[in-house]
Amino acid sequence: MTLLSIQNLKAHFHTEDGAVRAVNGVDMDIEEGEKLGLIGETGCGKTVLGLAILRLLSENTTVEGRILYKGQDILTMSDHEIRKIRGKEIAMIFQNPLSSMNPVLTVGTQVAEPVELHQHLKKKDAMQRVIEMLKSVKIPLPQERVKEYPHEFSGGMRQRAMIAMGLICMPSLIIADEPTTGLDVTIQAQIIELMKEVLRDSGTSMLLITHDLTVAAELCDHIAVMYPGEIIEYASVRDLFKDPKHPYTRGFLDSLPDRGLKPIAGISPSLIDLPAGCKFHPRCSLATERCRKERPELIKVGIKHYVRCFLYD
Repeated sequence: MTLLSIQNLKAHFHTEDGAVRAVNGVDMDIEEGEKLGLIGETGCGKTVLGLAILRLLSENTTVEGRILYKGQDILTMSDHEIRKIRGKEIAMIFQNPLSSMNPVLTVGTQVAEPVELHQHLKKKDAMQRVIEMLKSVKIPLPQERVKEYPHEFSGGMRQRAMIAMGLICMPSLIIADEPTTGLDVTIQAQIIELMKEVLRDSGTSMLLITHDLTVAAELCDHIAVMYPGEIIEYASVRDLFKDPKHPYTRGFLDSLPDRGLKPIAGISPSLIDLPAGCKFHPRCSLATERCRKERPELIKVGIKHYVRCFLYD
């Protein structure tokens, strides 16, 4: 069953220089138990999409479209209704836990907040639940660690605490925004294995936001490739790596170390001044006059494999 359905979602920031079209007509579904990776270069709108799902965007943002969670449109919910879902049924692991956590509150206090708010546990019971969660994410001596502050945790331990905070209410969907960024290779591998284990045991669906294809391949069932504001390819992990269709996806894969570290020519366009037609055409060696004038639609090219490119039209 479909847990979350995003339909023609647009999110535009209004600035003195013009409208920043961070999300520009995205359609995407997440099934119950599915792990979906959203990949793309920095600045393509991935994090904005994740924040839009939880209605955490700034006031200067115009959001249009529909975000259906279990059939209910999140964008039309009252503030009271969305607060009942945020953190309880849909949780987020934010990028950079050091800046995301409050430096003047203990880790235990912050991890306990969701269960105190949503499950109305007393502080003693909530703290016992926190200790159990910290133990489940393999933080040593959790009884002592709950009393410490974020700066007393290592980067890997802060990330584990953020994962514990996201999972403590056993949500139906967790949005993980670059959960391994800034960690060394060894700690990254440990965090990936931890997330695989806890997601498998809980059955929680996940939207993984990352620019790292190898992390998405480890954790996800399907991958959606994003290029300034749009989904340009969607496929299973296996199909995307074996037979990528979009020229940008091919370039993204070719930039991996085991494929030759070949950079994609050019730079991503400004979200204020997007090119007409296909957004990738200024960087594409296969672009035609049609690509420069018309915006391609997502078309089906295989079993659950879609691409936004005129090469397959």
